[in-house]
Amino acid sequence: MLEVDREYTISEVAELTSYPPHVLRYYEKEFELEVSRNEANHRCYTYHEIELFQYIKSLQDKGFSNKQIKLIIRSPELLISSNEETALTAAIMPKENIDSIELAKEISLNLQEVFFEDLTKILDSNNEYNAQIIEELKDEIIALRNEINSKERDVLICENAKLKMKVKEKSYEVAELKEKIKRMENNKGIFQKIFRPLK
Repeated sequence: MLEVDREYTISEVAELTSYPPHVLRYYEKEFELEVSRNEANHRCYTYHEIELFQYIKSLQDKGFSNKQIKLIIRSPELLISSNEETALTAAIMPKENIDSIELAKEISLNLQEVFFEDLTKILDSNNEYNAQIIEELKDEIIALRNEINSKERDVLICENAKLKMKVKEKSYEVAELKEKIKRMENNKGIFQKIFRPLK
């Protein structure tokens, strides 16, 4: 029989629950249990923690996983303020016939509510994030458009320079041809003078 006002050491709790001390320490973290400590920083267990460990053991014996047990322990029906220790004791006492289907339905409903609450929060927080991404994409598009315009301008400048060079080349060719024609005309004049028909 557990004494309500007494504090138990980890080795005493290990004897009462059949869990070795290292398992008790692990379950403290696993199930997020708040175990008080004395002035020497040793764990002090009350009947509340011992009954909780016994309840965990009974759920494990029924085939529940630690994740499921954590949900059962933290479900709203079992969350009672620490001032109502007697109510908590009654709430966590192992029940002989647990209807696993009903329990699964309750867990499922609780999970569904939590899931949709979390999903709504995520979607709300993502609205700001999505707006930020859209703004960043707009900036990127503007930068790309400017870059394309700049590249197009550079291409046009290059093409314009090439055309100017071709025009210069053609003008040199035209000048050379004019020079040749002039020379030919001058040569024609000389030949005409040299080979003037005799009268």
